Amino acid sequence: MSSKVNSKASLAPPAVQKEHSQASMMNMGQIDSVGEANGDVRYPPMGFGKQKPKMLLMGARSSGKSSISNVVFRKMAPHDTLFLEATTAINKQVMPFMDFQIWDLPGQIDYLSGSFSVSSIFSNVGGIIWVIDAQDNYMEPIGRFTDTVVQLTDLYPEIKYSVFIHKTDSLTEDYREDTIRDVMQKISDELFDNGLENPPVNYYPTSIYDHTIFEAFSKVIQGLVPQLPTYETLLDTVAATCRFQKVYIFDVMSKVYIASDTKPSDISTYELCSDFINAIMDISDIYGWRRNEPSDSSAQGKNTAAQTAEAIVCGAKGHTVYLRELNVFLAFIGVSNEANFEKEKAMVDYNVQMFQDTLLQVLDRG
Repeated sequence: MSSKVNSKASLAPPAVQKEHSQASMMNMGQIDSVGEANGDVRYPPMGFGKQKPKMLLMGARSSGKSSISNVVFRKMAPHDTLFLEATTAINKQVMPFMDFQIWDLPGQIDYLSGSFSVSSIFSNVGGIIWVIDAQDNYMEPIGRFTDTVVQLTDLYPEIKYSVFIHKTDSLTEDYREDTIRDVMQKISDELFDNGLENPPVNYYPTSIYDHTIFEAFSKVIQGLVPQLPTYETLLDTVAATCRFQKVYIFDVMSKVYIASDTKPSDISTYELCSDFINAIMDISDIYGWRRNEPSDSSAQGKNTAAQTAEAIVCGAKGHTVYLRELNVFLAFIGVSNEANFEKEKAMVDYNVQMFQDTLLQVLDRG
């Protein structure tokens, strides 16, 4: 296996990684825009405009909400989540590149009771993730979820719902499939009985011990990005021009992909890209250094070609993986099966550079 890494720039410098972790402890109301730590560089949010929605993590106590949040957004090792204490207050995580926040809500509280202001919690919510423990009795959590959907539908019809059927990794294959079908059927039946025939609910089997939790979060977040069709169109063009099998825009910190081309994907392709990001991040921690980027965002695109980090790995499980940094937080990754990819790299570089310039313009307008 051969590899090439451009050492002129590092992917998400350590100082920015530290800022990303610190920002997750802040309230979004304290953050106007995302900047590089100890610098003046500003990167536009991911296309929400003036409205910056939040996403709620809800579910029964001990269902795995805090474990999910810490593994995805704080890079906690899955086995370390065994020592997490029960959530007793709302924990807020921040996704700086999207100017977007995730609230982890304690599971023992009924937020629709008269004890709470419904608007203070559910206003400006783009999506709700309801975590159901597949290894536990899930009848009560299903009832609470359907009650929540029914009560919020009239008040906040724009909210999208996702059900994470969690901790499925230890179930046998047959029992796992039966559990997933049973949860989906019971939720559909209860919502139908309450007059909701086609509610906006998506289902994802997840586990923190594999890549399914990152894949599920990627799908959920994509559903909240208003400019997703534009990103997909741009990625379709790059994939066709460069003959990539699959292309993504990744947040390199969380390994959540914000958009991909519209061709069908499988978990093995995502796993390959995710492992590649881990390797590049480890190299950047050791060999990377900070860049001197202009404080004027309009001048940013003029210097990207000279200072953008990139990496190529050939022969990775029979594929060539191409990574190109878009800004401090985001990276373009393409997976190719072309035997002569390295000979066509100049064409790929040119087309990806055009994509990068166009994407940054879209982000500026967003």
